[in-house]
Amino acid sequence: MKSVRIIALKKDRKRILEHLQNSSLVQVKHNENPAEGFSRLDTASQLQQFERNTALMAQAVKILDKVAPEKKGLLASFRGKREIEPEDIGKLASASPKIIGICNKIVELEKQRADTAAERVRLRTLTAQLEPWKALDIPMNTPDTECTAVFIGTFPRMFDEVSLSEALAADEKLVFNYEIFFSSASLSCVVIYVSKTQKEAAENLLRTLGFTKPLNPTSRTPSEKIKRLDKKDDELVKKMSEATEALKKYAKYRDAISDTQDYYNLRSEKYKVISELDQSRNTFILYGYVPEEDQQQLEAMCLKAADCIVEFDEAGDDAPVKLKNNKFAEPAESIVTMYSPPSKDDVDPTPILAFFFYFFFGMMFSDAGYGLLLVIATAIGLKVFKPDKPMRNNLKLFQYCGIGTIFWGLVFGSIFGNAPAVFYKLFTGNEITMAQLLPWPILDTQKDALMIMIMSIALGLVHILVGMGCKFYICLRKKKYAEAFFDTGLWMTMLIGFAILAAGMAFMPLLVTIGAGIAIASAAGLVLTQGRASKNIFGKLLGGIGSLYDITSYISDLLSYSRLLALGLTTGVMAQVFNMLSTLMGTNVIGIIFMIVIFIAGHAITIGLNALGSYVHTMRLQYVEMFSKFYEGGGKKFEPFSVKGKNFKLKGSDE
Repeated sequence: MKSVRIIALKKDRKRILEHLQNSSLVQVKHNENPAEGFSRLDTASQLQQFERNTALMAQAVKILDKVAPEKKGLLASFRGKREIEPEDIGKLASASPKIIGICNKIVELEKQRADTAAERVRLRTLTAQLEPWKALDIPMNTPDTECTAVFIGTFPRMFDEVSLSEALAADEKLVFNYEIFFSSASLSCVVIYVSKTQKEAAENLLRTLGFTKPLNPTSRTPSEKIKRLDKKDDELVKKMSEATEALKKYAKYRDAISDTQDYYNLRSEKYKVISELDQSRNTFILYGYVPEEDQQQLEAMCLKAADCIVEFDEAGDDAPVKLKNNKFAEPAESIVTMYSPPSKDDVDPTPILAFFFYFFFGMMFSDAGYGLLLVIATAIGLKVFKPDKPMRNNLKLFQYCGIGTIFWGLVFGSIFGNAPAVFYKLFTGNEITMAQLLPWPILDTQKDALMIMIMSIALGLVHILVGMGCKFYICLRKKKYAEAFFDTGLWMTMLIGFAILAAGMAFMPLLVTIGAGIAIASAAGLVLTQGRASKNIFGKLLGGIGSLYDITSYISDLLSYSRLLALGLTTGVMAQVFNMLSTLMGTNVIGIIFMIVIFIAGHAITIGLNALGSYVHTMRLQYVEMFSKFYEGGGKKFEPFSVKGKNFKLKGSDE
């Protein structure tokens, strides 16, 4: 990575920035303060306007998605962004006022729908309040007559004819008449008539019983009011339907709105860059980072765009990181950046991680049939959907994992479990094993579990040693020779010594002596060197002896690789169980149908569960067991000033 400084006339700023954004070559550097004699342009107001526009369009798209959902296939997410020419961005700019007007209409119609819905809720609430009074044939705000006081209201409890009569008889002087129109456990709707001369006494008694008058008494009978409310609700339904239909007509603008939203995001990015420029009356300076291999292309492009000065220099410690790998390793870059981009002191672990990721995933998934399906499915996805770079790399990652799975499936003799052997027996009646069917020797994950466990640990040792080798190289590159040879090299030789010793115990007694000698010499070296930071001899010795305790950590790491066996065994056993279940109904018509259904469903379940498990546990082996030996991370990913649209990309762009 190189730092770059571009100096040009302010009149050429627009053209140069457009070329930089279209080329995706430069990441603009943020400097706290401008250089002496220069100032910064405040673009806050423009950015706020762009943000309002993008928020308006996002709201409009959300409304359209709710009212007129876009029909997308299950595999639509694999499809790449639409390609556009640079001049199409200008067309979006000229059409943006029209699109903003459409978005305002969409939001206005949705507000109308929301207000209508709220009014309908209010009407339904009023209707529900009037429903118990439906049989009442006088208005609820009926006034007193010349001789009679009328009380229309509710009690917060259940009353029947007898209990209400008893309650009102509490005042012996009170003469009353009443009608009960509705009664439930918590509500009684009644009309009570008393002589006007007894109105005050009646009010006092009713107050003690919890009597309340209606909050919104009507001048019409409840049944008439309900009819009017129902009619008004029908009008609101029609109004809401008309607004919905009007919104659906705007669905044809969904893509145009999304594209214009992208356009304003691009303008926002451009104005953020403008606010980072050092500017004088006639000139401006842009500071940034550019990958070393793109220097000449950047310089040629800037000089072609305008008369300017392009200067390159060494990037500082805060420079971003852009990973560059071959086609085999590039798909694994997402695994590295998911953990953390490398720092300036790290080596790029992608090539090493890629090989072991494909290898270990295949060993865990471990079925040639599943691997073949994975390769075919990803190949179809790459060919048919032509996805963008991130999705393309993800598909290639699983394609390479599928190749690793085919390899280990053939090693373990697993092709959809033991499907060939099971179906051979089902249709011929003769017993046969996968070892007899296949023309090469295989390792059975159940019968040869101990051998596969030893192989898993051995592969884990190689994996850890490679990680430690990277640490050794990093220390040498930084000229930390003591750390390289004493802190890393001696541990590597000790682990190698133990490996030779273990091999000798199994195959050749002479190797036991050689391995033990290497391990003991390495341990002695650790005792003598690991306490070197201490100032006195006892501290040096205790530090050296104490360092040997780290062997438990390495043993723990090695045992983690037993998951290679465990997941491979799980895949094989699940596949065999479903194969067995599929043959339970025999070879008649029903049995064949049952066999096809169980076989497809069972293996689909096995693929889903074990592919996920293999992916997660393979990542764990990289992150925990290998990265911990050498990788620091903490770098910043290279994020160039570019055309980053959610819906489109520039033609020829490799996003």
